[in-house]
Amino acid sequence: MLRDAISNDWFTIFLMLGLGLITVSKFLFTHRFKDFLVLIGNSKYLKIYARDQKFIDGFDALLFLNGVLSISIFAIIGYGAFVNPSAFNLNQFFKLLFGIGILFLIKVLLERLIASLFDIDELIDSYVFQKTTFKNYIGFVLFPINCLLIYTLEPTKVLIHTIIGLIILINLIGFITSFKNHQKLLINNIFYFILYLCALEIGPYLILYKLIIDFNA
Repeated sequence: MLRDAISNDWFTIFLMLGLGLITVSKFLFTHRFKDFLVLIGNSKYLKIYARDQKFIDGFDALLFLNGVLSISIFAIIGYGAFVNPSAFNLNQFFKLLFGIGILFLIKVLLERLIASLFDIDELIDSYVFQKTTFKNYIGFVLFPINCLLIYTLEPTKVLIHTIIGLIILINLIGFITSFKNHQKLLINNIFYFILYLCALEIGPYLILYKLIIDFNA
């Protein structure tokens, strides 16, 4: 029996869309998808596919779209648990979805622009690939979590905090992995990398937090 939830119909539509994106990525990139599943604790995926990265990659694009969907759905669930459990507003959801998607895309473009300006393309391109991979993995992990929060589990504050902790942990693993893989390059360019972290790692998340807090305004 489904748990009573606000606007399960709309959530179901967007979850099915996310499932469709994951299914298509598995169908079109079967071997790569299997390597992607064991990303945590296994650097095989990063070592193999970092060499073949493209500016527009079909596999990453599909999982990126699912990630934006999953993060937006989780943001609404979390907002409802902490702030205001109001009725689902489709217009506001699309604004949130668009805002998160544009924020992530602009961030990647700025990262590549800064890499070109400071002549650290090799460092940033590989770092961006690994960071994007872990963000896509977060979106993949959030998909079943969102299903449970909508249809089975009550999204309590403790549970939402636990899931946020899991997201931070995956991000931290990704950062440590990137640092270990590029330790020499990072040390040689430590000043530029610190500037990069302040401008394009911390700043965008503050903007995203503000976006989520104000999406119901």
